[in-house]
Amino acid sequence: MSEFNKTKGLKRIIKTLSYSKDGFKVAVKEPAIFQLMMLHLPLMGLALWLDFALAVKMALIIGSFLSLIVEFFNTALEAAVDHTSMEIHPLAKIAKDVGSSAQSLALILVAVLWGMAMFG
Repeated sequence: MSEFNKTKGLKRIIKTLSYSKDGFKVAVKEPAIFQLMMLHLPLMGLALWLDFALAVKMALIIGSFLSLIVEFFNTALEAAVDHTSMEIHPLAKIAKDVGSSAQSLALILVAVLWGMAMFG
């Protein structure tokens, strides 16, 4: 059993938050995540500032967070695949391409949400 699984209660929550902080520090140094943060932070600020209904503001912010979350998972997936092997393997290509497609879908969602908010 790992040391993490032995920890219970508040100690486990504190350890989890520490690991999350470490992961976030590493993630924001990744170019793809940093670029998306530079896109989504202003979009979220704009969503709050513009005179949209609360539900619209929530949808826009959730869309941006979803795109960031997808990119965090995509970056983790790519790191795991690269750790396994740097050779180009058909399954590694599938994993990376599907992760990239997920991010593309998330960005399309953000564009559709903004289009509906502005013009719909």
